[in-house]
Amino acid sequence: MRRIITALLGLLALAAQRQAAQPASPLPVQPESLKFAVVGDNGTGDRPEFDVGQQMATAHGRFPFDTVLMLGDNLYGRQQRQDFVDKFERPYGALLREGVLFYATLGNHDNPNNRFYRNFNMGGEHYYTFARLNVRFVVLDSNQMDPKQRAWLDDVLQKSREDWKVCYFHHPIYSDGGRHGSDVALRVVLEPAFVRYGVNVVFAGHDHVYERLKPQKGIAYFVAGSGGALRRGDVKPSATTAAYFDQDNAFMLIEVGADDLFFEAVSRTGAIVDSGVIHRLPRT
Repeated sequence: MRRIITALLGLLALAAQRQAAQPASPLPVQPESLKFAVVGDNGTGDRPEFDVGQQMATAHGRFPFDTVLMLGDNLYGRQQRQDFVDKFERPYGALLREGVLFYATLGNHDNPNNRFYRNFNMGGEHYYTFARLNVRFVVLDSNQMDPKQRAWLDDVLQKSREDWKVCYFHHPIYSDGGRHGSDVALRVVLEPAFVRYGVNVVFAGHDHVYERLKPQKGIAYFVAGSGGALRRGDVKPSATTAAYFDQDNAFMLIEVGADDLFFEAVSRTGAIVDSGVIHRLPRT
């Protein structure tokens, strides 16, 4: 009886989370759009990571993304050569064989020397930037937000001429995760630059859940930290919560057109647990 009650409570919680999400908006899958995936806190080497990797490979068949943003904690525990095989190359082997490129940021569980691993495409840097079509990606190291990195961030954002500016790093500055939650000190440092230079979207991990926050000062924030590790039932919804999913592991699919960014959050069973669209506002 206790197991039945527990299962019913879990189903009710899942239903409540789905009701909080926007109505399903199928990704347009336009040939000229930018398509990428997002996964965080994935590097366990355990079955849930392999399941997420398989769902990502399946999604790639209908949604041919060529880029994956990795939000940190890319490897847990031991991080020797074989661990890159067991905790990265095997779970995502199908995507790697298709030529999909992974661009990582460092989490608090990552060895800083992992920035030299070629398949993380970090070029040996703690923080870096790259562009795809009309999107400027800015990758930060939230483990060490020193003045040098802050000055670099200002310079990159100020010089960017792409329509969309997307930043990602490990520690969320907005989160309703019970284990960690919002890093307010980091928010004080980063948010002024995000607002000043027109950042559109921010992705972070660290809390092992999926959450979409209500826009803060015109910026969309996502937590996508359940790609391998999961803290079931960890979200504590607040006034800033737009939607969340903390009952299973998940990743994200993103499609960017001229003025619209479409998103889906997908569980390791293939269920779409959140979706919607972000409209880009004209710059003033």
